[in-house]
Amino acid sequence: MKILETQRLIIRELIESDAEFILDLLNQPSFIKYIGDRNVRTIEEAKNFLETRYRKSYQDNGYGLYLVELKDDKTSLGICGFVKRDNFQYADIGFAFLPQFEKNGYAFESASALMKYGEETLGFKEVLAITTQDNESSGKLLEKLNFKFDELIEIPNNEILKLFSWREGC
Repeated sequence: MKILETQRLIIRELIESDAEFILDLLNQPSFIKYIGDRNVRTIEEAKNFLETRYRKSYQDNGYGLYLVELKDDKTSLGICGFVKRDNFQYADIGFAFLPQFEKNGYAFESASALMKYGEETLGFKEVLAITTQDNESSGKLLEKLNFKFDELIEIPNNEILKLFSWREGC
């Protein structure tokens, strides 16, 4: 199901046939370094991950992480969307792109469109974001999206992350 379109991109729900792309994305060194190792190593594990994580979020929360693809040739570039975490009151935005598609404005284009969607369609008044302390490019993107750095937080695995927030009208 298509969520929205931008000038260059289609943002849609992830489906089982995206498993090969997800397997590739989740095993990129940058994904593992900045987001974490999801221990998905086979197509079957990727299909299961798609169903139990991404698609389950669509059903449970009405939103989730979505596939970002080029409008002209349907090339899968990355994922972008919202995550509802047990330890946060509000949804948080997340994004990850294959390295060959970074620094082309796709993350900003998709994230800014999804922030508008979150505010106008999902009714979000506040959105959070987290990054590792050394992920400067994601931090800069969040600031460009009008997120403000709030504080360092400790998550259950004892990792210290940067917490950012966006509030309607700010």
